[in-house]
Amino acid sequence: MDFSRISDDLFIGTTPAISDYDRLRELGVRLVINMRWEQRPRPDPQPQPLDFLWLRTIDSPFFPIPIRALLHGAQAGLEAIQIGGKVYAHCAGGRHRGVAMGAAILIAQGHDPQSAMQLIKSRRPFADPYIFYIRNRILRFASRWQSFSTSTSALP
Repeated sequence: MDFSRISDDLFIGTTPAISDYDRLRELGVRLVINMRWEQRPRPDPQPQPLDFLWLRTIDSPFFPIPIRALLHGAQAGLEAIQIGGKVYAHCAGGRHRGVAMGAAILIAQGHDPQSAMQLIKSRRPFADPYIFYIRNRILRFASRWQSFSTSTSALP
């Protein structure tokens, strides 16, 4: 498993194997967000398993990451962080889809899109949040997040 610590609450990397789950627990990870279309999360056999969220996406400019997937993942990430957990966002290579999700979580925590992308790039140098189709999704997420978070916080 290849990963980078982006912030105190967020890691971005490649797909973890079952043998990596104990390491994730040691790091304080509570939620694993899988952004891969083709590979379902492997169940955690421990009595208190990690939580998994599978948001099936494709790494292609022809099939943009759905904003609703980023909204769902950011909301779940915030909930995990608010109860003291950390989040591990991943895709196959830890360069694009996992990065987009990581940026969405940072934006949901209050970062502006540019600082979120810069932070990720500085902590995971081969991540590519600036490739046009990922950058576009991050910016669109940021523009939608404020109205989404306002409407969901108004719910009883």
